[in-house]
Order: sequence, then structure tokens, then C-alpha cells
Amino acid sequence: MLVNGSTPREGGDGHATARRAARRAFGSRAAVAVVVVAAFAALAWADATALCGARPAWWLLPVAFLLAAIGARELVALLAASGRPVAEPLVVAGTLGIVMAAAAGGGTAAASPATLGWVAAACMAAVAACFIEGIARYRPGAGVLARAAAGAIAAVGLGLPLAFLVGLRLLDRRAVDGTAEPLGLLPLVSLVAVVKAGDIAAYVVGSLVGRHRMAPLLSPGKTWEGAAASLAAAVAVAWIVLERLVWPTAARPWGGWLAYGLLVGGAGMLGDLAESLVKRDLGAKDSGQSLGGLGGVLDLVDALLLAAPVAWLLWVAG
Repeated sequence: MLVNGSTPREGGDGHATARRAARRAFGSRAAVAVVVVAAFAALAWADATALCGARPAWWLLPVAFLLAAIGARELVALLAASGRPVAEPLVVAGTLGIVMAAAAGGGTAAASPATLGWVAAACMAAVAACFIEGIARYRPGAGVLARAAAGAIAAVGLGLPLAFLVGLRLLDRRAVDGTAEPLGLLPLVSLVAVVKAGDIAAYVVGSLVGRHRMAPLLSPGKTWEGAAASLAAAVAVAWIVLERLVWPTAARPWGGWLAYGLLVGGAGMLGDLAESLVKRDLGAKDSGQSLGGLGGVLDLVDALLLAAPVAWLLWVAG
């Protein structure tokens, strides 16, 4: 008996095919995730041990530059595909310039006003470049203002959070409690661990038992059950990283592990939703395909982008 053009056997085969496709997609995501985690762990170890006499962050800065360049190109491609073309060289250069400013101005006091001045100047340079390009290209009715604004938002919106990531790595105790003892990788690792633990918990719990959708029009796969699991995992990992792991410093972020887990984990979820908003409005499922099953670079770092400034502020206020 035909139902919508298929027999019961064909329907069963269709479900089996869908399950196989889902398993392949999960396997691809897991494989890429393992490679990404292993690469980050290796670079973090090299950075922590000052391998080959490298200064703090030198092993990790190329990663920040790579994320900035690829992420900026993904944003440009998304905007172009939706009929909002922007100047790719300006967006990429502006994003890289903001990250470089954080590294150049950081030195040993990444929370100092001088550092913020470098980053703020780089942000304004990126904005100015986009508007100068608009001035040069101006034609009545050509939409150059929207083009300039989109380019500026893309460069600053990606470059500034990545600058906070660099600042977390370069932060030292002079900014926290008046000493000159470096904090090492603790601030950066705590951010990545808390946010990614929340990501994983939200995905697993939401897939298995999620029933109540959080934002059905924006991101149908996200559920309130997954959100609760994400916050619980973020708090648990914050406790493990900040209280149970052995670090060469007693410095802690403001509010301790509980506030850190809740605030950073919550900001991570907001960052994930923010990227979903961008992709939904621009008509894209993934930001790109550079990471295979994980999508693009923006899909990898989306939760970190809004969580990084929160983590930085909590460490500086600690």
C-alpha cells in the first residue's frame, strides 16, 4: 500500500538511511573534535613549558591569527551569499590587526589601560578603514553605508573577542593582586574547559532527553533541558579546574568557581545563540566547511566569543 509515494519497506529503509547518515555525521564531528583537542593540548603544553625558549603565548598566537583570518573570511562569505557584500581584505586585515594589537600591547600586563588603548585603536582603525572604503566607492543608492557598517561589525565583532582570548593568556597577577607572578595558562584553559564542557553537555542531553525548545525559530535543536545541563557541566568543570587541579598560583577569578561557571557558561550559551542568529538571518546552516563535520571556524569558537570578555573581567576583578 502506497503512502505518500512509498511502501512500508521503503519507509523503513528511509529511516535506516537517516540513522546511518546521523551516525556518520556524529562520527565525523567526533573525529574532527578529537584532532582539534589534541592539537590545542599539544600547543598549550608547548606554550606552558616555553618549548624552544618561546615567550608566553608564542605557540598559541598563530592559532589566534588563523582563527581570525579564517573566521573573517567566513563572515565575508556569509554576508556576500546573502546579498550583503563587504570588502574582504579590509575585514580580514581589520580582524587580524585587532588580535595583533592585543598581543603587541599585552606584554606582561594584559589588563593595563595601555593594552586596552592598543586594542581600542585597532578597533577604530578597522571601523575607519571600512568607512573610508565607503567614501571612496560612494554612489547614490549603492548602499555603501550598509556595506561599511557590516564590514566594521564583522571585523570588530570577531577581532575584539579574540583579543580578549589573547589577553587571558597574557594576564599576570600584577593585574589581579599586585604581584608580578604570571598566571600562565589557567585563565585561558579555564575559559575553554568551562565553555566546551557546557557545549558538549547541551548537545548530549538535548539530543537524548530534550523536549522543550529554547528558541524554535532561531535554533530548533536547542532545548531548555540542554541549557540546564550546559550550566551544570560548566559549574562542575569550573570547580574541577579552579579548585581540584594543581596550578602554580593561588589566584582565582571574582566570585570563585560557582560565579565563574554560571557567568562564563551562560555567556557561552548566549554566544552560541548569537551565531545561530547570524546564520539564520543570512540563510546559512554552517559558517563554512573548513572543519568538516564541525562546520566552520565560527561554529567552533562561537560560544567562546561572548564568554571571553566575561572570563577576562572576572579574572581582572579577582
